[in-house]
Parts: sequence; C-alpha cells; structure tokens
Amino acid sequence: MILLLLILIPLLAGCLSFIFKGEVAKSLALVGTILTLVIAGYTTANMVDPLFFSMQWIPILGAELSILGDGMSIMLSLLVAIVMVVIIISNWNKSVERSHTFYGLMLLSQAGITGVFLANDALLFYFFWELSLIPIYFLCSQWGGEKRIKVTFKFFVYTFLGSLMMLAAILFLASKSPATNPYAWNNIVLAGSMLSPITQQWLFWLLFIGFAIKMPVFPFHTWQPDTYEQSPTPVTIILSALMVKMGIFGVVRWLLPVLPTATSFWSDTVMILAVIGIIYASLLAIVQSDLKRLIAYMSIAHMGLMCAAAFANTQVGMHGLMVQMFNHGINITGMWLIVTMIENRYGTRNIKELGGLATSAPHMAIALVILAFSNIALPLTSGFIGEFMLFNGIFQSQSPYHISLMVIAGLSIILGAVYILNMVRKTAFGNTVAMTLHKDMTLNESIAMALIIALVLFLGVYPKPLLELTQTAAMMMIP
Repeated sequence: MILLLLILIPLLAGCLSFIFKGEVAKSLALVGTILTLVIAGYTTANMVDPLFFSMQWIPILGAELSILGDGMSIMLSLLVAIVMVVIIISNWNKSVERSHTFYGLMLLSQAGITGVFLANDALLFYFFWELSLIPIYFLCSQWGGEKRIKVTFKFFVYTFLGSLMMLAAILFLASKSPATNPYAWNNIVLAGSMLSPITQQWLFWLLFIGFAIKMPVFPFHTWQPDTYEQSPTPVTIILSALMVKMGIFGVVRWLLPVLPTATSFWSDTVMILAVIGIIYASLLAIVQSDLKRLIAYMSIAHMGLMCAAAFANTQVGMHGLMVQMFNHGINITGMWLIVTMIENRYGTRNIKELGGLATSAPHMAIALVILAFSNIALPLTSGFIGEFMLFNGIFQSQSPYHISLMVIAGLSIILGAVYILNMVRKTAFGNTVAMTLHKDMTLNESIAMALIIALVLFLGVYPKPLLELTQTAAMMMIP
C-alpha cells in the first residue's frame, strides 16, 4: 500500500492545487512533494524484498492496478521525489501566473512519472505514460518562451506518435497471451518470448521508437533542444531529469526481457545509433552559445551512452545504467538550476555575454564548477561511478564490434570536457561583464542547491547505498 501513496499523494495535492489559488496552491505543492519524498526515502531505506500491490482495475480487459517496487523502480521513484522537492523550493520566491494551475499540472506530472516507474501492468504503464505527457504539454504551451506553440506542437506530435506505436505493440502482445490478465508483466514477457523471430523483429521497432523518442536517441532527438530551450525551467528539469528516464526505463523493463531474440538481432544497430548520437550531440554542444541548448545536447550525449550500455548485454553495464539514471537526474537538475539563476540575474543565456560569475556570485560559481566536474565524470563526484561502469560494461561485451563502438563513444569524455570546461571558463572565470550583478544565491536557491551538491559529493565518495539498492535488479535483468 505504501507504493500507492507515492502516486496518490502528488495526485491528490495536484487536484487540490487546482482549487486553491495563490500561496495556498504553492504550499500544497511543497507539502505534497516533501511528504512524497519522506515516504520514498523511508521505502528506500527499509526495502529488503521487492514490494508489490495489485487490485482489479478494468476486469473486462484483464487489466490490473498492479505496481511493483524493486530496486530500480524504487530508486527512480526516489529520484522523482527529490527532483520535485528541489524544483518547488528553488521556484519558491518566483511569481508564476495562474500558479494554482501551474503547480497542479506539475504534481499531476509527478504522479504520472512515478506511476510509469512502478507499473507492473502494461496497460497501466501506458496510462501513466500518457498521464505524465498531458500536463507537460500544457505547461510548455502556456508558460514557455516566444516560440512555445510551434515547439510544443512538435514535441506533442513526436511523443504522441511514439505512444501510439507503443500502444499498438502492447495490444498485440496482450492478444497473444492466453492468460486472464494478459497485460501483467510476466504474461507480456511470456507472450513476447513465444513469438517467432520475424514477428519479434518488427515488433521491436514499435516499442523501441516509442522509448527512443522519449530518451531521446539519434535520430529521434530533434524535438529536444527546442523544447528544452522554450520550456520554463521547472518543466525543462522534469523533461531532462525525469521524463528521459521513462524512455530508458521502458527499454530495460518492457523491451529487453519481452523481445529477447529481436533485442539480440538489433542490438548492434541500436548501439550504432546511440554512438552516432553521442558524438553528434557532443560536437553540437561545443559550438553552442546558448546555455540551455548546450545542456540539452549534453543530455543527448549522456543518454546515448546509457542506451548503448543497455544493449551491450553485460551485468556491469546494466548495473551502471541503473546507477547512472539516478546520478544523471541529480546532475542535470543542478545544471538547470544554475542556468536559471544566471538567466534571472543577467537576463541572458548567451555565453558570449557572460563572465565574472566567480567575482559577483562566488557560491553560484562553486556550485557550477562542482556540477560541471560531475557531468564530465570526475572521480569523487556522483557522475564517475555510473559512467565508469557503463564503459566497462560495453568493454566486457563478448563482441569485438561493441568494443570498437566503446572506443568511439569514449571520445565523448574528451569532447564533454571541452564544451563543459569552456562554458565554465567563459561564464565563471571570464572577464567581468558590464551587466554583472553582485547578487549570489537566495536562501531558497541555496537550500535547493545544497541538496543537489550534497548528493553529488556523497554518492561520489560513497556510492555503496545506490549500488546495493540496484544490484539485485541488475542481476535479474542480466543473469
């Protein structure tokens, strides 16, 4: 029952936020997210065996309200809870038009994303997948930038088409199951394993494209930079820290075990696409002058590496993928917070117009440097252990072809250092610009950033809790 609270609390708080306006709505959002974080933290700390809850949902279809909390899904639910608390705290002193609608939609998206990670029924998984998408569409279209309508329409078309392809695959798999509850994860896996190799191969792409758009993986990534740029920062954080994890989670939970023969057949193709995306996004990040677009392309490169490791079929790679899903979410959230602080103070995201941050806002500059180091996987930061395990997992693959791809993907380490450190140099340590304002982080921003930095350093020095939490799930995925 405690798993259900992780979904019901933000859902209830979101619905109440639509009713109460102004500060009450914002307070409801804060209380709801903190309470969810407390429950997620308690569940994580006390979990020994996977948690399970199930009840009838749509009996005529054989669909159940079935949720499962294993190491991976509990970890991702904790990530959602942490990120949402950080978003609400960092946004506390900012005025938002129609704040009751804004916070209501934010909490509905939290309920949907958490539901995706916990769902153990394919139809329920799809339901939460769409529930998380709809609030984001309205948040982007109503509170985004000048080009928000055009960009949001592109984002919606991409994700909606991917969702329809995924739904078609789910319905097909369920139709092949003789069980009374054909959408249950076990029965979907059984139905997929019984399909002929040819059927698995075309069905693979229906599922993979739906997940690849969400990650996103090359060449299904073109919606992402524009959407990140035009979305309000809280929404950008949700998109890049949480919703991209829905895609890679879908691959791990609902693709690899369901279509094993097709996965083996298409793994090289997917890894090639992922590695192309890594190098392509890294090169584009180098030439960006807009901070948001730079971080958007950086995220594509990181997700490409995770996707490649998922299809390497090694236990250490799968374990590293689970660890990195959490660490990437924390790191990218911190980077977006810094970008927002810079834009709010200087009125620009153009790197060429920035400089002297270390002089005018030293605490902000310190946070930027720590997060930059974590995003290039410097040892003693949280980004190191996961990325090291990802590369090690690809290297341990039995295929020499995969090792060659790992070597090419390894160039992203050098390219990442180029664009990240160049951004830090120009923003924090460049010449002080005329528009420099002597205003460091506010109290609420400091609290939010302290939570992020504490996790980055703690998991960088002592990653054992995260490794132990996900070890069993990784071993079950790759025996």
